[in-house]
Amino acid sequence: QAAHQIKTSIKEVITKYNNSRKNKLYAVNLTIGYSTKGTKDQDIEEVIKEAEEYLKHQKLLNQNSSHSAIVSAIMATLYAKSQETEDHGQRLGRYCQMIGKQLGLEQKCLSELYLVSKLHDIGKIGIDDRILNKPDKLTAEEWEIMKKHPEIGHRIAMATPQLQHIAEYILYHHERWDGKGYPRGLKGEDIPLVSRILAVADAFDAMTEDRVYRKGLSKEVALAEIKRNAGTQFDPEIVKIFIDLMKNEILMAAAR
Repeated sequence: QAAHQIKTSIKEVITKYNNSRKNKLYAVNLTIGYSTKGTKDQDIEEVIKEAEEYLKHQKLLNQNSSHSAIVSAIMATLYAKSQETEDHGQRLGRYCQMIGKQLGLEQKCLSELYLVSKLHDIGKIGIDDRILNKPDKLTAEEWEIMKKHPEIGHRIAMATPQLQHIAEYILYHHERWDGKGYPRGLKGEDIPLVSRILAVADAFDAMTEDRVYRKGLSKEVALAEIKRNAGTQFDPEIVKIFIDLMKNEILMAAAR
């Protein structure tokens, strides 16, 4: 907590400095990575390595970073090719962060969650446009092709050094709690936590988002559907956390 406050204070000073400069060419751009010792006996080299990993993640999220240009280029290709939108990625990122913070995840994991929320469907770049944008139900053959996008996305991430740390989460984001998902049929806690969180958030946003061929469901109806699939499609603990968070958000919005 103290380290995060120090980071925030430094960023505020830099923002204030940049705002005071007339010539924006001389603006300071700083990405900060940090980590703290969890115990007195923890190896300092391990802490430094964690800080470096966190810094790497932050550079990918920093819009002014050259590392972020890689993410932007991939996303631009995906947006141009399919019905994926930037708004979907932003909402998904917010939902994933809400769940992650409620679970008490470390900042490194929260950063990975946010990055995966934007890049989980990058494998759709390798799927035929006619299948991606087909308004009607896919045929059995087309569905088998569509199901390959997590593996394609995994290969893209593994081929991109800056994204290798999230490749596994991309591969498994369509696995199901009951083991009936794809591509590997993983079950329960064998599925990475980040992928389990993403599955709930992604399903909710997909149901509530308006599409060309249908109107989105209300948040209440979508939450009921998520709850109905707890323990089969979704991790029941994550479902409970998400429903509680969203119901509280709905109540707060109604009270305004």
